[in-house]
Amino acid sequence: MLKLITEKREGGKTVGDAKIPAVFYGPKAESTPIWVNEIELLKVWKEAGESTVVTLSLDGVDHDTLIHDIDREPVKGKIRHVDFYVLEKGKKVEIAIPLEFVGVSEAVKTLGGSLVKVLHEIEIEAMPKDLPHNIEVDISSLVDFESKIHAGDIKLPSGVVLKTDAEEVIALVTEAKEEEVEASAELDMSAIEVTDQKGKKEDDESAE
Repeated sequence: MLKLITEKREGGKTVGDAKIPAVFYGPKAESTPIWVNEIELLKVWKEAGESTVVTLSLDGVDHDTLIHDIDREPVKGKIRHVDFYVLEKGKKVEIAIPLEFVGVSEAVKTLGGSLVKVLHEIEIEAMPKDLPHNIEVDISSLVDFESKIHAGDIKLPSGVVLKTDAEEVIALVTEAKEEEVEASAELDMSAIEVTDQKGKKEDDESAE
């Protein structure tokens, strides 16, 4: 379980650089401003992303949440603020889960094709405890340029239901197109007839 110890953020009170302002809210949770430790947050964010439950502890009370949004500085990328979405106990969550492509495609390895990742995430529904960090997509079934992987082909963990249309294409392999370079035609001197007929005609006319 991923857990962050937080403290309530009160108006007018500032905290050093080690803390980042945040807020948690949800259908059954009042919007509450908090501080989170920057180092601990970065550790949790690296492991959880936006699809793994993070438990926030505030004054001894735990709240199961998902990291909903992270605001960063545009230049240095430093985190400025974080939104946590509080999950309702006993209710399923519908969320987009990132895809991780694994395995080797013969169409790429042997036929020299290019892997096209049509979707990078899919929508699923599950209880918070069953939410996966990511979902693996095995591309070994892509054996030729006609092969495709659809959303319905993905093996989902127990307790997880697919919400994306099962017919949606996840990945395929396209034939690599070689750049066509036109070769310049070589000049065949033997095919060119050199004649001085015009010059001779002009000489004959002048002689008359």
